[in-house]
Amino acid sequence: MFINFSWRYWGLALRVAAGGLAVALLAGLLVGGAQPAAVGLVPTPWDKLAHTAVFALLAASIGYASGLRGGRMLLVAIGGAVAVGVVDEWHQLYLPGRSAGLADLAADVLGAVAGAWFAARRPA
Repeated sequence: MFINFSWRYWGLALRVAAGGLAVALLAGLLVGGAQPAAVGLVPTPWDKLAHTAVFALLAASIGYASGLRGGRMLLVAIGGAVAVGVVDEWHQLYLPGRSAGLADLAADVLGAVAGAWFAARRPA
């Protein structure tokens, strides 16, 4: 049996892996963030850095998984990550010991923009 080692095949495999990473990050935020152990897990001000890093990774994975290029990819990646950030902050309003904040959402947006920019820089 012939194994296809073309860039097209590996590009598809990487896009599927990026989509899986995006789903895992979403589950980690919504399910893992609802656990009692998540309260105070990352102390202030380091929590903002954690928000930025997680949402950069989320936006980059969404952007890469989309298979789009240019402005469309940026829109999908940033829009998707920011939408997750809004839902995550709203979700935290209902969790004991957790609090939602605009500073957290701002860190999410900053990370989303950075991650989308990184995904847009990938080679053709």
